[in-house]
Amino acid sequence: MPIRLPRRTARSPEQRRLAAAQWTITWRISLVMSVIMLIVGGIVYTVVLFAQRADAERETQWGIDHNTVESPPVCVWMTVERDGVVSSTPGTPAGLPVRSSLAAVRAGAPAVLERVERGGEQYTVRTARRGPELVQAAYGERFQRADRNHLLLAFAAAEAVGLLLVAAASGMLARRSMEPLSDALDRQRRFVADASHELRTPLTQLHTRAQLLARRSGSEIPQQLATDLQRLVTGTRQLGDVIDDLLLSARLPQSPGSRDPVDLTALAEEAVSAEDARAQEMGLTVRLRPGTGRHVVVGTAPALRRVIAALVDNAMGHTPPGGEVTVSVDAPLPGLVSLSVRDTGVGFAPEEAARLFERFARGSAGRGRRFGLGLALAREVVESHGGRITADGRPGHGALFTVELPAARTGEAVPRERTIASCLSVGGRRPDGPGG
Repeated sequence: MPIRLPRRTARSPEQRRLAAAQWTITWRISLVMSVIMLIVGGIVYTVVLFAQRADAERETQWGIDHNTVESPPVCVWMTVERDGVVSSTPGTPAGLPVRSSLAAVRAGAPAVLERVERGGEQYTVRTARRGPELVQAAYGERFQRADRNHLLLAFAAAEAVGLLLVAAASGMLARRSMEPLSDALDRQRRFVADASHELRTPLTQLHTRAQLLARRSGSEIPQQLATDLQRLVTGTRQLGDVIDDLLLSARLPQSPGSRDPVDLTALAEEAVSAEDARAQEMGLTVRLRPGTGRHVVVGTAPALRRVIAALVDNAMGHTPPGGEVTVSVDAPLPGLVSLSVRDTGVGFAPEEAARLFERFARGSAGRGRRFGLGLALAREVVESHGGRITADGRPGHGALFTVELPAARTGEAVPRERTIASCLSVGGRRPDGPGG
């Protein structure tokens, strides 16, 4: 029996855009709040730094004016020179006093205020005359530096916690702000699915009656009327194709279907065979180039069949008579299966590659049914299967569409029989029906 994998809910491009917008709002708000917190923290740190510098200058000035080596202010070391005798506070750190400043003031220079580093510590040093004495006060900034480090640590912790809280709050607000849009998209998809489902039965009946009328008329009616009847049959079939595309697009994100091992080569062969008659009528050559090796993926066969059919139809619609459409299946890398559709048609500008997969995007060139849904639906199906689809081309040099899907693991069986239900489900078209 074929292995059935758990169903995975696929998100539509619109839902992915909403999710991306939600994340964008979240990180932008978080970034703005983070920058604001950094600016506030920088302002507070700067204010604290200047306040500490002012405290150090006041302490050294007080020491110069009032204190002696025996009674210095807290964190201040005093040095007094009187009549050539220099005395310092007991325990004065190595490197103090600053003898160059003492010599400068002794030589008549004005009072000196400086910041120096001694033994890895910063000191605010003031040197000045006090009557007959030459006095130097050195304020140690060790505790000030420790306070600043604690302040930075507190800022870092507050920034981290605040960023997490802001991210959580902004994410919640962004999600709530996106909920109306998400609900609107869900309602839109439900409406499209319900409307498409309701239209399928009367449209199928209309197409069948048009076919019967065209067949019963035979040669008994004028040629113009016969042509109009054939156009009616073709138009109802095309409308059925559109209904099927809309229905599959609406149902795919909510119910992607069962996932079984699928042979892409077999699906490609079916698609090429199904287009033989139309290719001959259009004067085109449609061929299959299967690669060697195993080309099995895990997915929903009807949906993948629709992808190949859409790519082949698109290539045929943009290739003039005498041109060629080539469908290739290969395994370029281990664990990867590639399906490509190349044509020798009108091509397209490279900058239009991304726009081709948008809903209702239609090229100005080409013929046949061009409703702008096939490539958009193909992208949704491929991405729901964990793969990607790309387009490459140049004006006048044809186009190349490539689908890459994860290969099925070795040992997964390929179903040898297809049930009628799978062929008639959404995505499988009967030759004479409008898609179901």
